[in-house]
Amino acid sequence: MVDVSANKKLIVANCSGFFGDRFSAAQEMIQGGPIHFLTGDYLAELTMAILLRKQFKDPNAGYVTTFLKQMEVVMGECLDRGIRVVSNAGGLNPASLARELQEMADKLGLHPKIAYIEGDNLMQRLQDLQDQGEPFIHMDKGIALKDAKTQPISANAYLGCWGIVDALNRGADIVVGGRLADAALVMGPAAWQFKWEKTDWDALAGAAVAGHVIECSAQATGGNYSFIEEVPTFKNVGFPIAEIEKDGSSVITKHPGTGGLVSVGTVTAQLLYEVREPVYLTPDVAARFDTIDIFQEDADRVRIQGVKGEPPTRTTKVCINNLGGYRNSMTIILTGLDIEKKAHIVTEALFDSLGGKDLFSVMDVQLVRSEKKNPQTN
Repeated sequence: MVDVSANKKLIVANCSGFFGDRFSAAQEMIQGGPIHFLTGDYLAELTMAILLRKQFKDPNAGYVTTFLKQMEVVMGECLDRGIRVVSNAGGLNPASLARELQEMADKLGLHPKIAYIEGDNLMQRLQDLQDQGEPFIHMDKGIALKDAKTQPISANAYLGCWGIVDALNRGADIVVGGRLADAALVMGPAAWQFKWEKTDWDALAGAAVAGHVIECSAQATGGNYSFIEEVPTFKNVGFPIAEIEKDGSSVITKHPGTGGLVSVGTVTAQLLYEVREPVYLTPDVAARFDTIDIFQEDADRVRIQGVKGEPPTRTTKVCINNLGGYRNSMTIILTGLDIEKKAHIVTEALFDSLGGKDLFSVMDVQLVRSEKKNPQTN
């Protein structure tokens, strides 16, 4: 078991940046070196719609199934080593994921304390909140939800880190939530470990920056870096680790022996990912990105310090997915002569059977030529 207090730093390793990320990363992170927390971010905005489609077919679904399978591999080792797990893999159904985790643990003969966090799902309250005066203004278009003339199918508020802290205070070994904010997955363990107050703005801001850096898996370790010639190898690119200290400063690194690169360049590239204003807003703190002091401490070790924080805004972001109609595709294989004529015949027959082209908002017909002139064999 790894002793946090002995190191005076909290080591948080991330094993996922999206639904479908490298499956083996969870095992790699717990076996590649000492860590205290394993985190996983699985929820892009579109992911909520994907999970909803699964829940339409099965009311007990709506969570990230790959996380469940990953935990089947690593749960025992995490418990043996005292590694806690925090993830937003609960998606639209954290309670169901928690039940599945408990059933899995029972089958494996393991006894973890499992906590789940709810409260982000606003779908059933959406109309009531609008009736009470909440306009749900679109962040880019500036229009209210009622004026968008759309049909919402999911609505989830971004939750902060304090639910995670509460779960850890109750002794949880595994914490799963729904739309927990990406950086909150790191902020929660740090706030719990160092006993931060909700007004420790600078410390919280530092952890938010660290969480933002490691949330997108290998993007911070060279996996999505423009200056590819600087990266020694792209084989087995290591996932990022944040070593967080009591004042909120951190070192970004990766396990030894893994590919990729941790440099001021790779970390800065991720720092600026999905960021517009100098103030990075989270549900718990506004982190001043224009105060970040970042430098190379050693090979594959980048230190982040000096981050200043301010109180969060009075509002929070809500991800609302709307029904966008239906999409389908089909492929027809054409053989023999007169390919262009045959393609025209098939296209006309297809749209005639569907009621005409005017029914579709977008359509795309492509003729892909793959034949060879005078082939020696069929």
